[in-house]
Amino acid sequence: MVEMKNKKKITFVINYFYPDLAATSQLMTELTTSIQKDFDITVIAAQPGYAGEKNKVKKLFEEDYLESIKIVRIKLPQVDKNSKISRMRYIFSYFALANIALLKEKKTDVIFTISQPPVLGGLIGTIGKFFKRSRHVYSIHDFNPEQAEAVSYTNKQFIFDIARAVDKLNCRYADHVLLVGRDMAGTLEKRFANSKIPDYTVISNWTNESEILPLDKSNAVVKDFQEKNGLLDKFVVMYSGNLGLYYDLENIIKIAREFRGEPDIIFLFIGEGAVKKKMQDYVEENNLENVLFLPYQPKDFIPYSLNAADIHLVVNQKGIKGVSVPSKIYGVFAAGKPVLGVVEKESEIDRLILESGAGMVVDPQNYESIADSVKLFYKMDKDTLKEMGLKGRNYLENHLTKETSISKYRETLKSVSDSGKIHKQEEETIRDLSDRTNR
Repeated sequence: MVEMKNKKKITFVINYFYPDLAATSQLMTELTTSIQKDFDITVIAAQPGYAGEKNKVKKLFEEDYLESIKIVRIKLPQVDKNSKISRMRYIFSYFALANIALLKEKKTDVIFTISQPPVLGGLIGTIGKFFKRSRHVYSIHDFNPEQAEAVSYTNKQFIFDIARAVDKLNCRYADHVLLVGRDMAGTLEKRFANSKIPDYTVISNWTNESEILPLDKSNAVVKDFQEKNGLLDKFVVMYSGNLGLYYDLENIIKIAREFRGEPDIIFLFIGEGAVKKKMQDYVEENNLENVLFLPYQPKDFIPYSLNAADIHLVVNQKGIKGVSVPSKIYGVFAAGKPVLGVVEKESEIDRLILESGAGMVVDPQNYESIADSVKLFYKMDKDTLKEMGLKGRNYLENHLTKETSISKYRETLKSVSDSGKIHKQEEETIRDLSDRTNR
């Protein structure tokens, strides 16, 4: 108990947390468990439900523990991702209850929030900092309303204007802003072009490179997965992750029609999301037998499912550059598989693929080029394909390890908790580490 009293307390307010299957949940779970010896940690999170997990929370607020981490789970209404009304009800319920849970927490030195739900995630930290007189670290995984604007989520411009003003307040009032991609720094700087830019650090997301390793398709578990799903002796083009609104997957899937005469090529989509039903309807309406959908795989099985692919799709909708970074790229690199990036030039994913040499990049909405790139990959000999994929693994090991990113989180959080801001010398050290890591 004496040791606990000497630790600074950080309250993480994050909608997804263990055992939720969302990528954010896995990242935040690994972060908090890795730094729990350095800080007294409380996590405020929604009950699991990202991929349809059953709601086990009975009370409005229910306390749980993961190792030494205290978790306050919030009971929320079930969400239909295909319904905007259902999404809004879920988001505003979370926002209201997360604020209450945070205000009920005893003294906290630092409030850590993320940009989920859009804008409101950061606003929880802004409100909490004001009432609890604590410090706020705002981790931006997706810039909004910029992301929603890119897909024309609504035609009411005033909503975007209000949301941008609120999120600028979140950034300005935060003691430190964290970004997950180098291209996102440009978006933050653009927001504050005529005023002081908030202090920020770029820290890449990660995967656990010791758990996800390159495996040959002859691996017994990988082979069994292939046999069960009709993938043996197929050239597998895989997308594994959120089948959501910001990836243009409902249009990308249409290129599968061009490959109906190629029985060896199959498109595999693993995951759930708002556009999955629309994608499935297209496949059924066009009698496509070269497309397969599977649900999210258990976390401990992902190292095998990722290795069942010949190439992986990592995609973003047009207009997302500097707004969001698909974290699936790190798992693909870890598995040593080639990447077909459907992303904008000079985006973080474009840079990673070009710097590593682990694949090809085409522009979003250029469906002909996407199809042509799949054909080029298909025609490559196996050794060339393998060598290309392993370049990604090598790049990950040299620049994007889990420990590299978590060390930067640890140093940033220590600096903020000790002083309320990053001292100039500490800031230069962290930025230098960031620059060297991301070269």
